[in-house]
Amino acid sequence: MAALSAAGAGLLAGPATAAPTGEQPARPAVTTEQPRPATKPAQAPVIPAATETQAKVGSTAATCGGQLPLGTVKNCASIADAAKQTWTITSTVDQDTLYIRLRAISGDGVGAEVKGPDGTHACYVSSYLTDCVLGAAGTYTVTVALSHNTGKGAYSLSAESMRTPSTCANLPEGFFSFASTGRSGTLPAGLAARCFTFKQPAGTVLHLADPGGEEDIQGAILNGQFQPVCSVRYPTDCTLEGSGPYRLFLQETYGNKAAYTLKMPRLSRSVGCPALPLTAFGDPGAAIGTGTVPPNQGISCQALRVTTPGPLVVRMEQYANQYLNWQVYDEAGRVVCTEWDSSRSCAAPTAGNYTFVAQNWNWEPVTYQVAVARLDQLEGCAAPTGLGWDQPTLTVHQTSAVQTNCQPFHGEAGERVMVYRTPDRYNDVSSWLVDEQGGVVCTETTEGEDGCVLPSTGTFRVISYLSRWESEDTDLTYRMQVRSLSDATGCPTVTPGAYNAAPAGPLGAVRCRVLDLPAAGAYRVKAVGEDNYRQYANVYDSTGHRVCTDESCQVPTAGRYTLVLGGGAPDSVIDEGLRYHLAVLPWLPSDCRPASDTGWQDAPVRGQLANPAQYDCLQLSSPSGALITELLPGDATGAGSPDVTVIDSTGAFMCDSSWALRQYHCELTGQAPFLAVLNSRNGASDGPYSLAFARTDGPPACPTLPAGATGATVTTGADRFGVCFSIPADARAATESFTWKRTDGTGDARLSVFDSEGRRYCGPTGYAVERTISCSLPDGPVTVILEADGVDAAYQLTHRDPSNPGA
Repeated sequence: MAALSAAGAGLLAGPATAAPTGEQPARPAVTTEQPRPATKPAQAPVIPAATETQAKVGSTAATCGGQLPLGTVKNCASIADAAKQTWTITSTVDQDTLYIRLRAISGDGVGAEVKGPDGTHACYVSSYLTDCVLGAAGTYTVTVALSHNTGKGAYSLSAESMRTPSTCANLPEGFFSFASTGRSGTLPAGLAARCFTFKQPAGTVLHLADPGGEEDIQGAILNGQFQPVCSVRYPTDCTLEGSGPYRLFLQETYGNKAAYTLKMPRLSRSVGCPALPLTAFGDPGAAIGTGTVPPNQGISCQALRVTTPGPLVVRMEQYANQYLNWQVYDEAGRVVCTEWDSSRSCAAPTAGNYTFVAQNWNWEPVTYQVAVARLDQLEGCAAPTGLGWDQPTLTVHQTSAVQTNCQPFHGEAGERVMVYRTPDRYNDVSSWLVDEQGGVVCTETTEGEDGCVLPSTGTFRVISYLSRWESEDTDLTYRMQVRSLSDATGCPTVTPGAYNAAPAGPLGAVRCRVLDLPAAGAYRVKAVGEDNYRQYANVYDSTGHRVCTDESCQVPTAGRYTLVLGGGAPDSVIDEGLRYHLAVLPWLPSDCRPASDTGWQDAPVRGQLANPAQYDCLQLSSPSGALITELLPGDATGAGSPDVTVIDSTGAFMCDSSWALRQYHCELTGQAPFLAVLNSRNGASDGPYSLAFARTDGPPACPTLPAGATGATVTTGADRFGVCFSIPADARAATESFTWKRTDGTGDARLSVFDSEGRRYCGPTGYAVERTISCSLPDGPVTVILEADGVDAAYQLTHRDPSNPGA
């Protein structure tokens, strides 16, 4: 459509009604200056002249020109070259606006000019609907010509008046009901516009459906002062402004023949919606609203009656919720809440009538169920529960897709409460806390904190439900624990233990422990199940503030702290059946056994990890600045291959066996003495271990490995699984070839080469019975370490210059 005049204010170019807060409009509001990209072409197909339709259509195939009655379609079969064809339109009122459609049927394009009774220019008419603003009443001429004054074509011409339309169908009061099937009809090809009129109070809010479906039909609502109110094209809400009666002019963007259905249900003072009674908590029984929402942004409604103000919770089944979004309107048609910002609480600020509206974004119809409960009620709630950790785990039943459950408890102001919940089979559990008035508490989370700090003393409720529900479901369950993180009760007490000794066995059948710590400082805290898999835990002070997450825990003062397995994970219910061990130790070990750094010649350190939470410690003999590596039997498994962490005398981390200590080298940069802390690997069984350490930067120097084919033969076993040799700088080439070969016994070995500064330069290799590697080395002496299985064996180890094989 051409641009609308200021006087006419536009057939469709009125301001689009803004989407209510939280609403997600499906398509942006548009005007007819930008027609919807269509599946139909802008150039209409050829139609025969003298077509008769439900609008008045002229049968003047031979007459191209003359009187053009309003509301008719005149078809001209031929216009050629520089010919001009003149039509006349009589306007009976001053300052009228004509909606004029000039439609090319075939051949070359056409255009037209409109002139007033005095011959002055009024407007030009193009291929889309044109709003032509007139002056004084009288006879206006429309002169049609080919666009380039050459060629031949056929066209149709139609006009309608804004102020004195030829006919205007009345939309009665019942049309605005949600139960109305709407008004359907067909716009004939070439028609300028069709008029409808209706009366509604100013301020009325209507929902405007897409009138065309697959067709590109659009229109504009004008008020009694002929000012634009809303565009009718895409689904949106419209607030009527100015006084009525209101008029709606409807047209097809390209002038094609098109079927339409007008639907404009009233959102303010809505009628035609089935009543949806409010329900108690628990199974809503018959207090369920159902409906089927048409596709492509169709809507459906339910009528709510609220006798006193208060917060509501709206529950829609998850399948429908994948395709539908909902809003609740008050009696004035204002949005009071939406799915996007009111999933936990929908405010009903006054007593009165409300309308629940579901809108479908799917391409297929969607059937839904919905239930609405008051959050400030106790009806249907379960019996109150305590907040002690020794309370039994609650089992919550859900027997309806739209059920909401309520669990009361008493809390004190400032108390920090945590709700844990998990389904008994795959599902999603939602939960939140409300106070006695139904107000949601703890709507925001604080970084680094767990649980909800209660704002007052009184009765609070956990509101919860399962999201997923299948058609065959009848009774689904989930477990819930409502617990206080502040001054926790019902937790067994644990005091710090000692290194090189197993902690006490599993204590109590609850997920928490009270840690009675004698002094401020750092502690090593680790919980493990009886299968020796770590159970992650948080530690809280007496106010419920999170102090740390295991394993390193720094406490500010002596006192009692609460450890909770999965403390910050609301979707983790740990039932009474779990038994676990707990290590609570000072971070800096004491009474550690000595371990040499010449493990290649000394007996290995032996021990027993007899409990999943046991920690052993060793004191290393290497000074600050030394580089060391761990020696371990190649066949060590389970407890025989423990996690080893090296710290200095202040507790600072140096390295561990996950990388540097076993695969690279460990530089002791901190303050001596250095300590090695041992613990079972995740999932490893209890049992003995045997390990050693070797200093790789010397002294003392390892025995020299002779060059040549003979080399050295060594024996290995359970008491000597690490072998060390040195090669002087003047006894090797820049690149050396190393070979080891088992000559007796069983097992296999791996090899590493360290440079003069003690840094691992080649290796470690994979374990093998026999292997040769080539290693390019920096200047200076090197150290060669062979690690074998802890079984009796003999190995021949040689090195040579690969560029001089005869050497």
